[in-house]
Order: sequence, then structure tokens, then C-alpha cells
Amino acid sequence: MTVNVKLEPGDIVRSRRGRDEGQLCIIVAPVEERFALVADGDKRRFDRPKRKNVLHLEPIGIRSDEVANSIRDTGRVTNAKLRYAIGQIEQQLVTSDEQEHSSATSIAQEMHAVEKGE
Repeated sequence: MTVNVKLEPGDIVRSRRGRDEGQLCIIVAPVEERFALVADGDKRRFDRPKRKNVLHLEPIGIRSDEVANSIRDTGRVTNAKLRYAIGQIEQQLVTSDEQEHSSATSIAQEMHAVEKGE
């Protein structure tokens, strides 16, 4: 059973289903309760957002305040802002994955050294 999370403009999500599976995108506007309009500024631009079922979106727990403020103030956001926000998050995710990998590797090396009696 999935938990229904309230998505708001500016929330960054990962697509779980469809042609764009695994891609990051930003909520542009909620539509009814079950759907949201998403865009990434590249393949899906702000002027032609994709209508996605919210059950097919995985919130990553990060919100782009710059995008949210732009949508709230003007009702629009530039595609460049969307791309920039997604790029920043992807960079953070890659950096955190590398740190987790390096710490796991160092722990494994330490355990191996202890097992060998070094």
C-alpha cells in the first residue's frame, strides 16, 4: 500500500513508471488529487508539462525554493531554472553516493585487515 504524499510546486521527484522512469523532474502544479504536472526543462518543458499519476512519482524529500517562489510569484518558471535545480540535486545525489561507497570500501578494508591480523 502506498502512502499518498501531498506534492506541491517545486518538489523534486523521481519518475517510477513510464518512458521517463528513473528521471528527476519537478512538480509544476498539482492536478486534482491523483495527478500532477511535471517538467524537467529539457525533454519536458514548462510550457508542455507531463501529466503524471502521483502514484508513479517518488518524492526525494527535496524542494527547490527558487522554482517554487517563481511559480508562486509569476505563475511561470524558466526551463533554465528547472534544469539548474535538477542538475544541483543530481550532483548532490552523486556526491552522497560516492561518499557512501568510499566509506563502505574503507570499512570493508579495515575488516579485512583485522581478519588477517594486521
